[in-house]
Amino acid sequence: MNNGSDSGQTLHRTLEFRDIIILAFSTMIGWGWVSLTGTWVTQGGTLGASIAFVLGAILCIFVGLAYCELTPMLPYAGGELVFSYRAMGYHASWFTGWMISFAYLGVAAWEGPALATAMDHLFSIPRAGYLFTVADFPVYLSWLIIPAAVGMLLVIINYRGIHISALFQAIVTAILALGGVIFAVISAVKGNSGYAEPLFTGTKGVFTVLLAVPSMFVGFDVIPQAAEEMKVPLFKIPKAIIASICLAASWYIVMILSAAFSAPRDVLAGEGLSVVNAIGFSTGGRTAGILIVVTAVMGILTSWNGFIIGATRVLYSMGRAGMLPSVFGTLHPKYRTPYFATAFVGIITIFTPLLGRNSLGWFVDASAFGTVIAYFMVALSFVVLRKREPDTARPFMVKYGMAVGIIAMLVAVFFIVLYLPVGSSSLNKQEWIIVFSWAMLGVILYLHSLRGRNMRKEERERAIYGK
Repeated sequence: MNNGSDSGQTLHRTLEFRDIIILAFSTMIGWGWVSLTGTWVTQGGTLGASIAFVLGAILCIFVGLAYCELTPMLPYAGGELVFSYRAMGYHASWFTGWMISFAYLGVAAWEGPALATAMDHLFSIPRAGYLFTVADFPVYLSWLIIPAAVGMLLVIINYRGIHISALFQAIVTAILALGGVIFAVISAVKGNSGYAEPLFTGTKGVFTVLLAVPSMFVGFDVIPQAAEEMKVPLFKIPKAIIASICLAASWYIVMILSAAFSAPRDVLAGEGLSVVNAIGFSTGGRTAGILIVVTAVMGILTSWNGFIIGATRVLYSMGRAGMLPSVFGTLHPKYRTPYFATAFVGIITIFTPLLGRNSLGWFVDASAFGTVIAYFMVALSFVVLRKREPDTARPFMVKYGMAVGIIAMLVAVFFIVLYLPVGSSSLNKQEWIIVFSWAMLGVILYLHSLRGRNMRKEERERAIYGK
């Protein structure tokens, strides 16, 4: 595939089928299951919380089906950006690309503070070199050392090539899965069914948990970002998308059940990390809790690495299409990686721990808002292309496509409304500041792209689609 910005260089095709399933699944499994599982069980009940994740997975699959058809139809880096460009042109594509890059960067940005928080549970990080206080949390220079070092390591891994990144992802995911299995086994052996009561807290409780579900499933959409780097038959890509969603749903449900059977509700609802509290209660010691924190660290690393891949591929695609400065669309001459985009994302994720531990929720919620907007644009692109290009070859075609597309759009609109001030899960002041700041930066770059827009349409489409 030609690259309009890069003298014909192309991304390396190295990813196997197992690689893309591991990438998507492990990107969805981050830190939230360790810190939020107790809240879900308390709010919805053991089965109520599980049902909420089943419903959330079903809603996510409707959106995922749009990706299933569009990704093998348009298997190019940029994913959502490419879909919306084909369906609605330059302006819609720019907006979609900017929102999905915000979603990826937002989640990648909070992995640093999450890692520092996790490591602080393993061994108390010395408070040295006080800098300032953010949201009542004092930030020390020592708080930055571990996430900065890990962030630099991930940047180097991604700089050297996606095959190294995929290998890293596979190894860390194996450790993550092992820790989850051990927790489930301990819960089955030492747990008490009496702790699982009540099974339901009512419809409101299920709905409350359901609101948190979309942000837990963000990650399957990394698959289309790496489409140019896959060496698998196109018809297999939809299987990977749906499989990754189902695997993530299974993981969260198993963690919910394991936590619920391990400890009473007051333990799950107590201070600290709910899953760590649960396994510590059931085993009567600290060793198993350390195991869970280590497992959570693996989840942070896989999620962090996955979203670096996603964010860099979107920014690279925007750069080569003339939507961002051309340097974003350049590849390293040896490693064939978007090195400038990788450095840009790395700098952001390395320095976000400066905002302290209490900033975790800001990035999660703000990025979730960007995600559901991008999902809406993908569903809309799906419907538009079904109408405008009904005869275009599709390696995979969704049955009852128009109905599925409309449902996917409604699902996205439903969650968008929830995050608005009129919704029940409106973003707070700090989260709106993050959204507004990204939007303002986007406006500046968008106007700059229009002013310097000297790339002909044919050249741009050759950069996006190839020969």
